[in-house]
Amino acid sequence: MSVHLLLTSLASLQLRCDRRSALLGTGAAALAGPPASAVLAATTTKVPTWKLSGGVAFPTLALNTAGLTEDGAELAFRNAIAAGITHADFHPGIERNGVARVLPQVDRKSVFLNTKIPTNWAKGWSSPSEAAASVPKFLDENLAILGTDYVDMLMLRDSTDPAVMQAMWAEMEKAKADGRARSLGVINYCEGALSCLLATANELPAINYFQMHAGMGPDSGSLRAFGESRGIRTFAYGHVGERANPTDDTDELLSSPTLRRIGAAHGRTAEEVALRWVLQSGAAASVRPTTDFRKGFSACDPTTSACADGLRSSANAFSYKLSAAEMKEIDSMTSPKGFPTLFSSPGCPESFFAK
Repeated sequence: MSVHLLLTSLASLQLRCDRRSALLGTGAAALAGPPASAVLAATTTKVPTWKLSGGVAFPTLALNTAGLTEDGAELAFRNAIAAGITHADFHPGIERNGVARVLPQVDRKSVFLNTKIPTNWAKGWSSPSEAAASVPKFLDENLAILGTDYVDMLMLRDSTDPAVMQAMWAEMEKAKADGRARSLGVINYCEGALSCLLATANELPAINYFQMHAGMGPDSGSLRAFGESRGIRTFAYGHVGERANPTDDTDELLSSPTLRRIGAAHGRTAEEVALRWVLQSGAAASVRPTTDFRKGFSACDPTTSACADGLRSSANAFSYKLSAAEMKEIDSMTSPKGFPTLFSSPGCPESFFAK
């Protein structure tokens, strides 16, 4: 599909959505068009990729759709593609549905679809075999809605039951062998969860997806080194915190004198420096469209240019570098405190859900 047609679709979506439908998911409404700046021009941004097993190219910058409505996920994905971000990191459900709306209008091979499979730890399975059987069912349902034969990455959440993780991972390995998932990863796996999974895995997870931001240190409490020493790369969310635990981490990072001072030297914001630090450390990153988010909510408002501008700003993170001294100074920050596996099951320490 041509860039012109994609941007035409983007403008059409913005024209038919109002603020309420985008933020609350209550459907489309006719309004006068958004500001002209909300429709992005084509970009030449080139996001670097990692080469995973099997030759899979993993874009190191992704759109994080967490908390977006269906309309919001659609608009954010269109804006991301226009900004040069072709990797969509989404949950099953309404976020997936929004991403699915975009796919008929783009070349499937031009985008990287990355979704998450739940282990149902809160309710539990009757047996590991029941958990394993959920994997092909999950893929059947989600691939049908996405209208594709495969996802580019399937990431497994952790569980308080080691046997459940191991059984589900074995089924995911089969899905990869069948070509329905081109690569495999894990989400919020602490050292204990990773050790458990690796005890029976035939294939290593390509990535571990966990929180990483300035103030946590470059090694995220040794979890990063633990995984990377075993060939598991770091894919980070929450470069400006998650407003979950602590609830003021994002505000502290955005107002950080250190990040602001370093940003001023490069003509960048504190948020941009926070993202650059993650990427320059060698991790990949998944970014929300804007800093207007909280747990369970994220905004991509079609009546302003904030969503498009935020994604374009993130895509520009590869256009400059921090100095070694600046990286070291950010490495040494000790606040705000953060927890790498913040949204893990209570089986991992310092889980948000263990409260």
